[in-house]
Amino acid sequence: MTTLLTPAPTTGSVAERLERALAPLLKGPLPVRLTAWDGSSVGPRLGPGVVIRDPAALRRLLWHPGELGAAQAYVTGELDIDGDAGVALDLARAAFTERELTGLDRRALVRQLPELASLAKEFGALATPPAPPASQARLRGRLHSLGRDRSAISHHYDLSNEFYALILDPHMAYSCAYFTDGPDMPLEQAQAAKLDLVCRKLGLSEGSRLLDVGCGWGSLSLYAAEHFGAQVTGLTIAREQKEFIDARIRERGLGDRVTIELRDYREVTGEFDAAASIEMGEHVGQANYPTYVEVLRRSVRPGGHVLIQQMSRRGKHPGGGPFIEAFIAPDMHMRPVGETVELIEAGGLEVRGVQALREHYVWTVDAWADTFETNRDRAVELVGEEVARVWRLYLIGGGQAFRDGRMGVDQILARRPA
Repeated sequence: MTTLLTPAPTTGSVAERLERALAPLLKGPLPVRLTAWDGSSVGPRLGPGVVIRDPAALRRLLWHPGELGAAQAYVTGELDIDGDAGVALDLARAAFTERELTGLDRRALVRQLPELASLAKEFGALATPPAPPASQARLRGRLHSLGRDRSAISHHYDLSNEFYALILDPHMAYSCAYFTDGPDMPLEQAQAAKLDLVCRKLGLSEGSRLLDVGCGWGSLSLYAAEHFGAQVTGLTIAREQKEFIDARIRERGLGDRVTIELRDYREVTGEFDAAASIEMGEHVGQANYPTYVEVLRRSVRPGGHVLIQQMSRRGKHPGGGPFIEAFIAPDMHMRPVGETVELIEAGGLEVRGVQALREHYVWTVDAWADTFETNRDRAVELVGEEVARVWRLYLIGGGQAFRDGRMGVDQILARRPA
């Protein structure tokens, strides 16, 4: 006998109808309060809540279910969070874990189709797919070709030097710091401690030739020259970064010690006493990682050291997840640290030590987030509300990923055999 699926009654407020449609898919009540565009609310009264300000948010969630659709709706302002966004994300993640919601329950979806279809039609969610937010990356070309890599880096790093100065410490170090005195240590001091640690591990001294691959805004290049007397060549493919570092080189009178080249790592020439690459290996891609290791190996003299500081990740999203991959660092690839060590050894380098810094990244991101919130009004003036919302979500989610162990970061010291 065939069972006819009939739409549920269209009674109740918008929030009540959404809750009724979603509860079977969520295997329980909403973990946070839900407020709809008509002002109606359902769910827990205490704590943070989700606000759907525009029915267009449902359209995005229909075409891109899960993290990507929710992120698109949030950055455009169609969806918002009332209260502490970090707490809201924690509550939602805890409910998903407790209810074992690892994927969409197809049977529950079939049962809910009539009501979902009715709601989607009434609220205009059955229209054509919405255009991606302006802040979402749009890359063309072969994966990790020179041109595409430049576009990916430009998308993330060329927002403006002033924008990043509203987030980072005075060193402009966009990487995990080293909190030798614990989480209350000022970020500027913790970044200096990290830079000092890198230089000491590499054995730098007066006149040492250092290659800084993916030099960012020059924190390591400048520190190695000023504090260890190194002769540094830094590489970046972000024009804004090179202009910033060149200005600091002139201000500090380091023109005879630091040279910054606008060059891809695959175009490196010359031999150096040591090489460092701080959180750049994530951007080279899985297929190109052996090439990246070979460039580092051949660039140092026999007996010279290489230090790679790199993020690690387990699970099905090596790029960091749909939000990160779409809005922050397109084409990024991370893997468990053990697999990275194997690739480094397979490339002819002898691994001498691995130092985990995961909790230090929690403290680093916390400091960045605090600085960003202090300077948020100026950030909006520079990049607009949408990009500012992208960065708020990025900093909150990134800090939680390191806190919960879903991501890690490690310093891997290697040596080219003599």
